[in-house]
Amino acid sequence: MKLLSKIIALLFALLFAWAAFLQHNDPDPSLWYSFYGVAAIACLLFFFNRFQRILGILLGVVYLAGTLWIWPDNFEGVEIGNGDLDNVERGREALGLLIAAVVMFFLAWQAKGKKS
Repeated sequence: MKLLSKIIALLFALLFAWAAFLQHNDPDPSLWYSFYGVAAIACLLFFFNRFQRILGILLGVVYLAGTLWIWPDNFEGVEIGNGDLDNVERGREALGLLIAAVVMFFLAWQAKGKKS
């Protein structure tokens, strides 16, 4: 499971870095560069055995709180053309944060018992 966890962490590091890169045309790119960049760095820390369980828990809580904060009042999916553009955008952003939260909690779970 240790090797699989490292592979998952590296895969998500690449995915979060790519997500950060794609934010260049967002109205508030710096915010999303930060969110996804921190998630990518956390995954790399896990990959290189420098990740502490408390970091995963704290980041997971922050990302989960962000998910709840930005979740649209009326979720209409993530596909453009299937609802109000603002609701779709907020839904996409919320789901991105939710994915980051799940990954951080997974890494925290896998880091349990590791020495810092």
